[in-house]
Amino acid sequence: MGGSAAIHVRVTGGVLLVAFLAFVAWFTLRPLDVPWVMPANLRPFAGIRADLALGWPDAALRIGEGLALLAPLGVLLPLAGGRLAVSPWASLFRTVAAGALLSLTIELLQTGVPGQVVDVDSLLLNTVGVGLAHLAVVPAGRAWLRRRGVSASGPGVPPPPDEVAQGRTPTIPRVGIAP
Repeated sequence: MGGSAAIHVRVTGGVLLVAFLAFVAWFTLRPLDVPWVMPANLRPFAGIRADLALGWPDAALRIGEGLALLAPLGVLLPLAGGRLAVSPWASLFRTVAAGALLSLTIELLQTGVPGQVVDVDSLLLNTVGVGLAHLAVVPAGRAWLRRRGVSASGPGVPPPPDEVAQGRTPTIPRVGIAP
């Protein structure tokens, strides 16, 4: 996307993304007053198995929290990018990779915060949540915008010449060289 409509989408996406990241930083990196701290969980799926052992209501709540924490990134990152014509798989890969890196950064930063513990299952659940949110919203949203005729310049405005197929490259006929 380009033009004024795209700028508004990108700015809105960027503002929402910054606000969301500020919330996530506050929520995940604030010191907690706890009488004791669990040891770090570095074994994949150990925490999820422990949650499942608590029973379905508690397990669903804990696993749902892990999936939901960074899930909005699955929508906000592509929104801040503002592109409509992009490969769905490339968009998914980029978004999930960015979500995984952000989740890893949070987990590493938590090592220095009192009361916060590193948990590899949080990294896995956060990353899956980003991917699920992206799959649920972004492809349908992009298709809806394309059907509405939203071009890079805005709704109802024809795309600029650089977005239109140009056809064959013109060739110059051979000219003989003077003697």
